[in-house]
Amino acid sequence: MRALLLRLSGIVQGVAFRPFVFRVARKTGVSGYVKNMGGSGVEIFVEGESENVEEFIRLLWELKPPRAVIIDYSITPATPRGFTEFKILESDAAAYFRSIIPPDFAICRDCLNEILSETRWRLYPFNSCAFCGPRYSMIYSIPYDRENTSMRDFPMCKECLREFSDPENDRRFHAQGISCPECGPRVFLLDRSGERVSDGVEALREAARLIDSGFILALKGVGGFHIAASAFSDDVVASLRRRKRRPTKPFAVMCLDLEVTSRLVSITEETAALLDSPEKPIVLLPKHDDAPISPLVAPNLRRLGVFLPYTGLHYLLLSWTKGKCAIMTSGNPHNEPMCISDEEALSRLAGIADYFLIHNRVIVNRVDDSVARFTGGRVTLLRRGRGYAPRWVQIPFRVSREVVAFGAMLQSSGAVAFDDKVVLTQFIGDVDEYQSFLDLEKYLSLLVKTYRIRLDSAVMAADLHPLYPSTILAEEWSRKTGAELLKIQHHWAHLAAVMAEHGLRDEEVVGIAVDGVGYGADGSAWGGEVMLSSLTGFKRVGCLKPQKMPGGDLAVKYPARMLLAILAERLSREELVEVFRELNIVESGLRRGWEEFEIALRQLQGNPPRTSSTGRVLDAASTMLSLCTQRTYEGEPAIVLEDNSTPSTERLKVRIEDQGIHTVDTSDIILQALDLLRSGAPRGKVGYMVQQALGYGLGLIAGIHSHGRRYVILSGGAAVNEFILEGVKEALKDKGLEILLPIEVPAGDGGVALGQAVIAGYKAAAEKP
Repeated sequence: MRALLLRLSGIVQGVAFRPFVFRVARKTGVSGYVKNMGGSGVEIFVEGESENVEEFIRLLWELKPPRAVIIDYSITPATPRGFTEFKILESDAAAYFRSIIPPDFAICRDCLNEILSETRWRLYPFNSCAFCGPRYSMIYSIPYDRENTSMRDFPMCKECLREFSDPENDRRFHAQGISCPECGPRVFLLDRSGERVSDGVEALREAARLIDSGFILALKGVGGFHIAASAFSDDVVASLRRRKRRPTKPFAVMCLDLEVTSRLVSITEETAALLDSPEKPIVLLPKHDDAPISPLVAPNLRRLGVFLPYTGLHYLLLSWTKGKCAIMTSGNPHNEPMCISDEEALSRLAGIADYFLIHNRVIVNRVDDSVARFTGGRVTLLRRGRGYAPRWVQIPFRVSREVVAFGAMLQSSGAVAFDDKVVLTQFIGDVDEYQSFLDLEKYLSLLVKTYRIRLDSAVMAADLHPLYPSTILAEEWSRKTGAELLKIQHHWAHLAAVMAEHGLRDEEVVGIAVDGVGYGADGSAWGGEVMLSSLTGFKRVGCLKPQKMPGGDLAVKYPARMLLAILAERLSREELVEVFRELNIVESGLRRGWEEFEIALRQLQGNPPRTSSTGRVLDAASTMLSLCTQRTYEGEPAIVLEDNSTPSTERLKVRIEDQGIHTVDTSDIILQALDLLRSGAPRGKVGYMVQQALGYGLGLIAGIHSHGRRYVILSGGAAVNEFILEGVKEALKDKGLEILLPIEVPAGDGGVALGQAVIAGYKAAAEKP
């Protein structure tokens, strides 16, 4: 006889792991138990004849459920206890070790087929099984058991309970979230005043009719509310833009299936696999010129964000619309977090939605849809939410002190670190908005509680910027707990995040950090940086030429100001007037026309702030090419520039100057582009050449400092830009260097908390006696 005690962590709760273990035990003839543990792990005690136990272990690894991921485990010899059978025991919250909180999974094909077939789940929008359905969004606490989720409000009927208790039922045995029309959540259609219009299947049919008739709906989903509207009507989309105060930011379109999606965008085998994955993110793909939707859905852009239904509710709704697709955008007022409760939606979305399609299952945790794109042929996350969060990232060392990382300010997230793991919150948003700021604290507190982080002995890691709300929150937590506070330079954190993802620990790399802005070590605004970086420190060795920002942040909102500053380095006032008249961008790009032009010129004579930002140069180029003359959402001019650029074999000359550190002369790049534009070169070609030149220049500097190093890291919000990456690769093609990009976390500020946690954790590990 032989006995073993196994403890497993990873994604092992909420993925049918215990029922799977039970079936393997019956198949191999062993006895013992399996149970969920506090911290989201699983404990298994197994005993039996030696060969049977060995077969049990082999099958445990070979046949594990499709959503299960075993990351860490321990197998300890034990003394047989005389078990005569194998059981699934009740969860043990007291017995604790740390594992991954399961993310939400899209509806599986089997559950969808049951909805569409003559079964007792026919047309039931909340069908799920052991392999699919909500998880994180409905968890109050761990372990993942029904009573710890919002499904505790829906006691199982006799038939569901029978299937829950049936070991032969692969999909529903011990599946915590199952339900049916008899016992599960219900859907209701309300008007704007909150009066019920209809319920059940008729509510879904009526909602589809309303969308086809041009009405705008608020729809309660998995991690929050969507706003649903017709994607085909210019009038409807224009009305939605007015109501949401969203003049140009693109809307995502949810399509019934891949066949419908292919009518709107170009799909490859790789993009189809991502669209139809269990995560089902929004994916940015090339839009067909003749796509049968309103051009107002994604104005000025050649790519469209599309995704597939990830619940039965979404699928049924779209199946009853005429076009089998609809705008499905976040249900939130301008610049605020997505609504998650019925009361909140009826109050905050009353000025946007005509009707409300709700259900009576509580959304516990807000989880936005994830957004992905392809850069350099690889998937890159832009927003890490549903389907991905809160899975952890394994790092190449163990921290000796736990860390709470507070992230940046825009499009941000937070994180905690323990052992050799970093767990990021889901996408939080812009924490300069009060509700998002509160959400940052809420979800950091959830991770602290779940993973039992000891705050008094932890390190609080924050951005170096003294006025970021996230930094102020870190300072407050540090004061309250007595924990050490460590402020970390923004771009160093960007680079450290990628180092950690690639398992780099005791190595110095050349890092290129490209984004809109980050507080520099010298107090200025950085954003186009080349650094020698390790987990213990960095040295800035190069950057884009620091340019003046007349009016400070006004130069961000009105990038014609930025263009004026860049050109003013080389052109006289008379030449500037001539150029701006010729480009015809004064009235569209400056609030007060020529009066503001003169004000900005005077501001340049003073001492305006300077920035080495990549984003500001891209903004200036976008305005110069008349592609985008005002920024109405984060990164808009740069996004529009990339989307409207056409690859070319021609190149701009790139000048590298030595001003104490190596700098890329961005004034020269913009002037060359201006000359090409004035000579009649196509805008798309000129735009491409500017972006390629920026990447090439930073790549040249990286090459200068690459001696004795193996890796170049590219990170920051602009690292997803296809043409900047091309420029970097071209500059380094003969250097024998490997270029590393982010893998599991966003390249932008949604990944900063990972870098902060890694730097703080490594410092703590190094200081351990």
